[in-house]
Amino acid sequence: MLFESTDRYFRTLGSRGRTVLFQLPLSVTVLLVTVLVALLHPGFEWSEPFLYSLAAHLMLLAASAVVPWERLPAWAVFLIPFLDCLAIGLSRESGGQHLTALSFLLVFPVVWMAVGLRHAGVALAILATILSVALPPVILGTGFTSASLIRMVLLPVILGAVALTAYGVANGITMQRRLLAKQEADLRDLLAASEDREQLLNTVMDTVSVGVCALDSQGQAVLVNRHLGSRLEDAIGAEATSGNVTDMPIYGVDRKHRLPPERHPRTRAARGESFTDELVWVGSGTAQRAYSVTCRLIRTSTGGRSGAVLAFTDVTALVTALSAKDEFLASVSHELRTPLTSILGYLDLALDEEDLEPGLEECLKVAKRNAGRLLTLVGDLLTIASGSLTIAPRPADLNDVAATSIQAAEPHAVAAGITLELESAGPATGRFDPDRLGQAIDNLVSNAIKYTPEGGRVTVRVSAAGQNLRCEVTDTGIGMTGDELGQAYTRFFRAANAHSSAIPGAGLGLAITKSIMENHRGTISLASSPGKGTTAVLTLPEADASLPSFAVAQ
Repeated sequence: MLFESTDRYFRTLGSRGRTVLFQLPLSVTVLLVTVLVALLHPGFEWSEPFLYSLAAHLMLLAASAVVPWERLPAWAVFLIPFLDCLAIGLSRESGGQHLTALSFLLVFPVVWMAVGLRHAGVALAILATILSVALPPVILGTGFTSASLIRMVLLPVILGAVALTAYGVANGITMQRRLLAKQEADLRDLLAASEDREQLLNTVMDTVSVGVCALDSQGQAVLVNRHLGSRLEDAIGAEATSGNVTDMPIYGVDRKHRLPPERHPRTRAARGESFTDELVWVGSGTAQRAYSVTCRLIRTSTGGRSGAVLAFTDVTALVTALSAKDEFLASVSHELRTPLTSILGYLDLALDEEDLEPGLEECLKVAKRNAGRLLTLVGDLLTIASGSLTIAPRPADLNDVAATSIQAAEPHAVAAGITLELESAGPATGRFDPDRLGQAIDNLVSNAIKYTPEGGRVTVRVSAAGQNLRCEVTDTGIGMTGDELGQAYTRFFRAANAHSSAIPGAGLGLAITKSIMENHRGTISLASSPGKGTTAVLTLPEADASLPSFAVAQ
């Protein structure tokens, strides 16, 4: 701290002030030595040469303060330490044996020259040291003694080493100062860039029409944008920690049951879960809003988790529109079911008649087959539009369910020239709704047959894997691309090759199957490759005696 203050003060001085500051320690030391010698040696002889040498020191100090060094070349100021060496040599030689210690004072001008002139200063300091020993005996006429000859050899060596050391230290300090200055400039640039990026980030976050909340590794909010809204921010924060806030509660998809703390988006994010488009309802009554929540984890450079980012998209209008669409579908489908049932009944009566003409009988069968297909489609539409599935779990064996589906699909497979087979790895008993699981397997087998060319194979495998039941449906059909797999569970979505091949269907089977599995707390996964077939895997939790009958919203 003291060094920094001195350095700052030194930099504020001009050339004249710095010269005085360098010269002053030597002048004060010479004065102090002279006073001490006079006190300790009362009989000291104040010779005329010694007084002249003291006058030379005073003149050099005065010159340091008077000469306008800023107008002279930069090297001119180093005449002062060079002459200091000669003045010290004269004082030492004229002072006799009592002032031989003055040779130590050569350190002051030697360091000054070595630090100020660098390489040239070291050479100049050695030269000045030699002259400080060689010239005084000549000037004073005292002649050279053995002591002066020894000094002529040792002093240049010793003070040359001092000069080199001073030069090295000064050079190191200068390099360190430059490095620190560069680092300081780099830090300023990084700080400015960081502030610019922070401003850009804030602008981007406030521009997007999505509520964003960034969390640290402890689940605490460190960044939110204005679209999140203070009320929603308070709700997601309080609900995640206490779960007992009443003014802004958060509900699940059914809009009736509040999310437990462990299922709250913020809690899941703090726990390290990543999820996409989770629907939650915030608030109650007419002020209730629907949000699609997505979470992405923040990773460090080493792959660790340092936090998460939650995005809340207000989808109230979209959900309302979809609900209106579903109500319309349900209404239209319900109105279609009654006349279709009546049509199928009368077609059955007509086909029961005897002595029908072969052509007419074939026409009636075609009409019945298409009416039946239309009734199936209406049933799927009603299932999707109703928004709920009734689940009635009971003890059952998944092998029996799969065998029933295989038996029902066998005629269709034979007509299409496809081999349909069932493989079982042993008992697969549990507690589930066999009717709904049968519907799910029917959908998968029907899709496999539809999308497999003649001569292909569809295999259904049933097994018990650990605590789960597993049903796998594999075909050798046309397969799907990665983009198509990502949309496979979307209602009414059908692959491009299904349209081009005129394969019948409404694109509801996988959506219904996914809903059935989710309501059983199970999962469905798809793996496919174009031209190499598709594998669908249903994974079902094993027996759960606590699972009651219920109707679950999709």
